[in-house]
Amino acid sequence: MSKNNNSRNINKRPTIEEAQEAVKTLISWAGDNPNREGLIETPMRVVKAYRDFFSGYYCDPKEILGKTFEDIEGYDEIVLIKNIRMESHCEHHMVPFIGTAHVAYIPNKKVVGISKIARLVDIFAKRLQTQETLTIQIASTIQEVLKPRGVAVFIDSKHQCMTTRGIHKERASTITMSMLGDFKGDPILEDRFLNMIKINSQEC
Repeated sequence: MSKNNNSRNINKRPTIEEAQEAVKTLISWAGDNPNREGLIETPMRVVKAYRDFFSGYYCDPKEILGKTFEDIEGYDEIVLIKNIRMESHCEHHMVPFIGTAHVAYIPNKKVVGISKIARLVDIFAKRLQTQETLTIQIASTIQEVLKPRGVAVFIDSKHQCMTTRGIHKERASTITMSMLGDFKGDPILEDRFLNMIKINSQEC
């Protein structure tokens, strides 16, 4: 897979052994013994987990959207991919925030496979993120690569930096939106997008 603009940092990343030693240090700092039986393999497991959690650094989001289809019979209405489960990590505390993304675009003579939109969400989510940045990255990449008439992205998620630490508000969720192209500044299109999300939520 192609590397993105973060490849410069990836090339300088520590070795697996160095990463495991860092985990041992954190275990010791937390007050436990990294050499006791229950924790002896934890550094290796954490490094493997991080490889999955942050695999988005090794993918080029533009490549994911590279294959498009132009035989769409003139379709020019909203394409909405709803209820995309999203798992990411807050760049401030490195704890998860988990939620749902809804992504819509209005084609301009071409569409992309719907699974590619979900994959795009995953690529950006599997990095250290803020939800605001994640929302914009998804929208702007679709706009840049597909050049649709418009893009709308809506994300609703719960941040464990609020629910499991700090103020411990377990019911609090965060909503972010990005509207580009025809969606931006058009209340009718925006309402259609939001109503389509509501209909889906009621059915589920």
